[in-house]
Amino acid sequence: MSSFVGNGLLISPDWLIEDGLLRTSDWTAPSFSATAVDYGMVIPFKHRLLEKAWSNFSAAASPELQAAFEQFGHDQAHWLEDYALFRVLKARHNGAYYLEWPAELVKRVPAALAQARRDLASQIHQVRFAQFLLFRQGERLKKHANAKGVRLIGDLPFFVSPDSSDVWANPELFLLDEQHKPRFVAGVPPDYFSSEGQLWGNPVYNWDALRRTGYRWCIDRFRALLAHVDVVRLDHFRGFAAAWHIPAGAPTAQSGHWVPGPGTDFFSAVQRELGVLPFIAEDLGLITPDVCALRDQFHVPGTRVLQFAFDGHSDNPYLPHNYVPNTVVYTGTHDNPTSRGWYEELPPNQRQNLWRYLKSQGESGEVAWDMIRMAWSSVAALAVAPLQDLLNLGAEARMNVPGRAEGNWSWRCTEEMMSAPPFDSLRDLTKSSNRMCVLRSPPASGMTEAAS
Repeated sequence: MSSFVGNGLLISPDWLIEDGLLRTSDWTAPSFSATAVDYGMVIPFKHRLLEKAWSNFSAAASPELQAAFEQFGHDQAHWLEDYALFRVLKARHNGAYYLEWPAELVKRVPAALAQARRDLASQIHQVRFAQFLLFRQGERLKKHANAKGVRLIGDLPFFVSPDSSDVWANPELFLLDEQHKPRFVAGVPPDYFSSEGQLWGNPVYNWDALRRTGYRWCIDRFRALLAHVDVVRLDHFRGFAAAWHIPAGAPTAQSGHWVPGPGTDFFSAVQRELGVLPFIAEDLGLITPDVCALRDQFHVPGTRVLQFAFDGHSDNPYLPHNYVPNTVVYTGTHDNPTSRGWYEELPPNQRQNLWRYLKSQGESGEVAWDMIRMAWSSVAALAVAPLQDLLNLGAEARMNVPGRAEGNWSWRCTEEMMSAPPFDSLRDLTKSSNRMCVLRSPPASGMTEAAS
């Protein structure tokens, strides 16, 4: 419902106990599965804990915690107030799309908003409180990771949800009609994978309006995420060069057209504000020269996925010998099968391409580790492997299937998995490939150096 917020389900109950907001007697956990997330059980359980924490905070919070909550509300007011009100209004209207609310709320008539804030004050404070807890714990997690020499990568979607406080509170920043309905929606044109293209439905940006503000809203989005992470992966990076605009109501993406994005002007403004560009460009798919030029102008590392490499063409950009150092290589991403699952479904000719590239006579039985070794030995500044590949897991451990609404993000790592022998092998590989210190702090031009 907002690109600034975090998911309250990530809040740690143990840390709520440390803050005096819960007692062990306040909750009894159901018998959760050790290997899969059952959202039907987890969501109501976590919501009950947050309600209890809010009740305890309201009754007897320490002065230090009260002061921290008030400071958080002051510092984050530019997005938090609109989000909290939006969230509560949506609940009051039974989850309806905000354009179906009364007109005075859709158009944000000041008197109507003020009345809603008075009527719903308690619920609004509770929403703000959940974000306070999440930001507080996120800051603690980041400090702990950094103290251990670990840096965190976050992910920022290019577009936002049409039914969000982002659009409701900032309609002038999107191409909307007089009824606040999108005039155009986002997607991608027809390609090899889809004859009709992809119709995503997100509202598209009014870049002229954003430019007049110095891209303030966009930069605030970056700051919100960078409070939790060190580096941001920019999803759909090509949208900064040009995005596919589809007339609202079109049945497919075929009738869309390319519209230039903010390009150089945008990243120059961001660099002036942040001082650095701590980004990774998600530049997968059919990328045009203007996208590469924008990426390289600001020294933003691009993305390469080994699972895309073995079509038999030596100029395939995902083959390691075609990498430049300013690259992030993944064996696979959250949207891919695990490497073992991928290999088991691979056509015979592509299997042969893989073994020929590895200069191997045949299957090793641990293709995921073959892929990890390939990534670690490449010139890419950063090499990433999903935990499922490290553990050589199959299709049962896949994280996400794009386009499928249900059954995703349910795989769980057990504590026993974290003490498995593959971690010794990873340590040895990391030493031998000179990747012991993955990254220095990003220089002003971006993430261009590996500390090897």
